[in-house]
Amino acid sequence: MAVSGSRTAGGAVFNLNGTAPRCEHLDQIQPVVPRSQGCPECQTRANDWTGLLICLTCGWVACSDSSPGQHSKGHYEETDHPLAAGTGPGKRWRWCYVHQRLV
Repeated sequence: MAVSGSRTAGGAVFNLNGTAPRCEHLDQIQPVVPRSQGCPECQTRANDWTGLLICLTCGWVACSDSSPGQHSKGHYEETDHPLAAGTGPGKRWRWCYVHQRLV
């Protein structure tokens, strides 16, 4: 049986983190509903963003670290919610702020 963050093939378990240690924060993932369609802080300031992330703990949507506001990172710093995921079509990655890597 595969655990979150791993896949099985022919009975072998493969870590989706490659050679990096498995991120234990993946065990905390629960389904979340996006709380907005965009970054509320950027919308309030009439700022643009380059990408959006959703917090996988509470569903907060905020601009990415490549955006000028970096509000997703700010959300992590305020809440300690460790995981965020890219939003939009084709975005199938997750970022762990604690480990500072894709998971």
